[in-house]
Amino acid sequence: MSDFARILVVAATDRELATPAGWRTLACGVGPVDAAAATAAAIVAQRPSAIVHVGIAGARRASAIEPATLVIGSAALWCDVAPGFRWAPREIAAAPSLLDAARRALPHALERRIGTSARVGGTSDCEVEAMEGYAVLRAALLAGIPAIEVRAISNAVEESDRSLWRFDDAFAAITAATPQLVAEVASCVR
Repeated sequence: MSDFARILVVAATDRELATPAGWRTLACGVGPVDAAAATAAAIVAQRPSAIVHVGIAGARRASAIEPATLVIGSAALWCDVAPGFRWAPREIAAAPSLLDAARRALPHALERRIGTSARVGGTSDCEVEAMEGYAVLRAALLAGIPAIEVRAISNAVEESDRSLWRFDDAFAAITAATPQLVAEVASCVR
């Protein structure tokens, strides 16, 4: 098995997945429930050595993060539960080795905590918002598999007019970054 074949790249939708160049892919579905269930099932079936979760995200206007900017998730924050929730961690750090690999692969990317919520605008305590990251990283953590989340910004979280969201720019940014990201991750998981 090649090093690339040991990597599972997970995204909510097919549009967020780059054409595989030897790695495996999973379109896990939109939202934390589908993402957790699909990722857990893929882990059981495929037993990857690492999981790279990619996709698009929103950024708070106050962050001044522009559309198509890449953001490496230093941690995934579950924003649908209150601080102090005791049955699961509220925050999951990216695997340190994969965080280092992402920094090498994407030296111009920003590094931020990425919030996960089942609803648009449902995050707090973070500048970047998505809907699946925590779920994917939690499934990986429970299986003992290193994981990381990397996003491309498509919109301001506060922008309700979706015609102003820059989906195409964000999809292009994340799919262009994925091959170098996977190559760097593959080099550090043996």
